[in-house]
Amino acid sequence: MPFEIFLALRHLRSRQKRRLARATSLIAVIGIAVGLAALISALALANGFRDEMRDKILRGTAHLTVMRSDGQAMADYKEVAARVASIPGVLSATGTTYDGAIIVGPRGSAYAVLRGIDGAAAHTKAEIAQSLIAGSLDHVFENGLDGNEIPAVVLGSELAARAGLEVGEVAEIIAASAGVSSPDRSGRRVRVAAVFRSGLFEYDSTWIYLPLETASTFSGSSHAASVISVQIANIYDVKSTAASVKQALGSDFTAADWQEANRPLFTALALERRIGVVIIALIIFIAALNITTTLILVVVERRRDIAILNALGATSKSIMSIFVIEGALVGAVGAATGVLLGTVAIVIANRYQLISLPADVYSISNVPLGLNVRDMALAALMAFVLSVIATVYPARAAARIRPAEMLRDTQ
Repeated sequence: MPFEIFLALRHLRSRQKRRLARATSLIAVIGIAVGLAALISALALANGFRDEMRDKILRGTAHLTVMRSDGQAMADYKEVAARVASIPGVLSATGTTYDGAIIVGPRGSAYAVLRGIDGAAAHTKAEIAQSLIAGSLDHVFENGLDGNEIPAVVLGSELAARAGLEVGEVAEIIAASAGVSSPDRSGRRVRVAAVFRSGLFEYDSTWIYLPLETASTFSGSSHAASVISVQIANIYDVKSTAASVKQALGSDFTAADWQEANRPLFTALALERRIGVVIIALIIFIAALNITTTLILVVVERRRDIAILNALGATSKSIMSIFVIEGALVGAVGAATGVLLGTVAIVIANRYQLISLPADVYSISNVPLGLNVRDMALAALMAFVLSVIATVYPARAAARIRPAEMLRDTQ
């Protein structure tokens, strides 16, 4: 073992006349560990919130939305959807509509968004079925306008509670577009077939799923879709897929991807994440300064030993290495402890769902912490590097001690 490492370990293990230095070393380890654990938890919280928002948003909307450039409805939406579905990277393409409406129930009325679902949209129907908390989708997306049959709809849980509606009850829907453009401003009766909870407050408090034919009839444009909802294989390759779609359909159509539609939200989340990292990194830096204090105390206590080492032929570089190694060991122990504490905190928080939020403010009610090994490794590396940097001043001070003067003064 090189004598620099041997002496560094001996200094850290020594129990004679070093109570103050040992206390500051322990404080440095605890400070780095707690700061690093906080940084890892903050990164996990930011990642979890971002991923949860992204998944909730994409569960209810399309990865890519295709529409006419003039904003008109598409009577030939099935043909357009078939052309889009043939493009490489596209999983499915189906027609859909979005239309504002007012729903009137026993307890009151509320604003709603009518989302028309094509009967061929198997992926969308499967996602709706997974989020149901009451009722079922049996025959919901079949056209219920024949004869005197009342159309069936699926309501968000918050919307159903606000309007006082339960499964099996009848409500009245007044479509916004039909109310303005049509002389017939009377509402349409619908039956609540099921209630869903997606976990995203905006959807649960406003959305109504109903058959595409029913939704288009409500809006006054029978058998037409306002947009084509496209699901793609790689959501992060949506830009290139959108370019392929525009090239295939021509200038009569335009496309908006999920990143563009939600850019303000994800930009704000990224900014919040960066600010959090900077603030907690400052906390780790302050904790690393305790290493400087510890090593200064060691230098003061070991001045005679350092002078003897110089007299025996130890170079200034070797003296510096001893104290750099001491600080690196303290930083390594603190970083390892911080990673362990952070991992345990994340596991416990996810196990017991400790991060709960008001859904009407943050859109989601619970945030799972996203454990990212890459972020954890970078945070630990940053803590270790700061710990090594904190050793520079005391190590240089130790290397500049003159052995002759020190031994003369200590006689």
